[in-house]
Amino acid sequence: MSQQLVTRAWVGGKWVMGRGGTFPVMDPATGDEIAKVADCTVEDVNAAIEAAAAAFEAWRRREVKERAAILLKVRDCLLQDKEYIATILSRENGKPFAEAAGEVGFAASFFEWFAEESRRQYGETIPSPVSSKRMITIRQPVGVAALITPWNFPIGMIGRKVAAALAAGCTCVVKPAEDTPLTALLFAKACERAGVPAGAVNVVPCSRERVQEVGAALCDSPRVQALSFTGSTAVGQWLYSRCGPSIKKLSLELGGDAPFIVFPSAELTRAVEGLMAAKFRNTGQTCVTANRIFVHESIHDEFVSRYAAAMDAELKTGCGLDKGINQGPIINKRQFDRLVKMVNDSVKAGAKTVRGGLTAGGLFYTPTLLTGVTMDMPVATNEIFGPVAAIIKFQTEEEVIRLANTTDRGLAGYFYSNDVSQVWRVAEALEVGMVGVNEPMISTCEAPFGGVKTSGLGKEGSKHGLDEYTHLKYICFGI
Repeated sequence: MSQQLVTRAWVGGKWVMGRGGTFPVMDPATGDEIAKVADCTVEDVNAAIEAAAAAFEAWRRREVKERAAILLKVRDCLLQDKEYIATILSRENGKPFAEAAGEVGFAASFFEWFAEESRRQYGETIPSPVSSKRMITIRQPVGVAALITPWNFPIGMIGRKVAAALAAGCTCVVKPAEDTPLTALLFAKACERAGVPAGAVNVVPCSRERVQEVGAALCDSPRVQALSFTGSTAVGQWLYSRCGPSIKKLSLELGGDAPFIVFPSAELTRAVEGLMAAKFRNTGQTCVTANRIFVHESIHDEFVSRYAAAMDAELKTGCGLDKGINQGPIINKRQFDRLVKMVNDSVKAGAKTVRGGLTAGGLFYTPTLLTGVTMDMPVATNEIFGPVAAIIKFQTEEEVIRLANTTDRGLAGYFYSNDVSQVWRVAEALEVGMVGVNEPMISTCEAPFGGVKTSGLGKEGSKHGLDEYTHLKYICFGI
């Protein structure tokens, strides 16, 4: 067990202070400072890139079984320290401890999955058009990968990216979110314990003031051949344009605006349970959270009544480390103020507050249920990212598909129906990368995760996750 907080950056197999001094990490539930963490500069990031580049050749040439064995050791180290990592994650992120512990397990699952998948990076034999040639393809690692990860899943997203990069034979530089660097550094500690070679994984936290210059350094470096980012669409668009001159391989998992549709044939008990999970997990602060909730007019009133009762019975707000809590704080004041304004403006525009709609001290916001929502209200035109359920009535299948697709985002979508024909029609018609049919929990290491439209590029997890860190090489033999 390595239950000790680490606050220095992890570069080239050494714990180092950032050249920019330190920055504070705050507990959003209490407002207290947890620790001061190394504030890395462009020089620190460049040193991490050089360390990753120096480690690449040796790592890529390791026997695939050796790489897989190290990945499995990382899995074991994460699971051994799960409770401690979850405690720190809960403190700096605010999410309930049970969810934090589940996230550590989620991160570990990708190291097991990609340890196994690394041994199945198959090429192809291509039938030749002429007898004098033989044609094959092979997969090769791209090189150094820059991985920029979000605050809402501070170890889950690191695990999903790093496991795939290492399994493919790449080395990496991780830039964690400024709100949650402590969890990322505990991840680096697990990699150190597991015997990941020096330089293969580097973690360089930085303060909010340095985010743009550090991101630019990762984009501009010719040593970095791939960049993977999970976060807002606006930042993803900036990274996409910044990487243009160096033509990097990009994987972007960006903002969501997930529709959640309840059709008349739905089993309402299951639909209510599904929406509770899809809306209030991580206090509504996930990219695949149900955002616009469409309920057929024939069942609207009964659904709202049942949902309000479920909220009353099941949701309890407070510090994530306290027993029985399942709703934590909003991550920071900037996000909190944004949420408050969004709800208040929607209520002024005519939305009805059935539950909540109140601040609860500090960064806590009461779980909120709004009805009478129309498509021009702020809660319907923005990604809410908070514990607010906005209900919109609809009349026909054609109407709700049109409404669901009237957004430039397309990450996830959910709907509940027991009409088999409708299930196929709607699943195919929704313009999203992932669909949950009568099921809210869609993320798992075995399945591809990613969106369409401005929700991003590429897939994470599944057998396709390795594609983001490899090139397909074609080899033609003359015989």
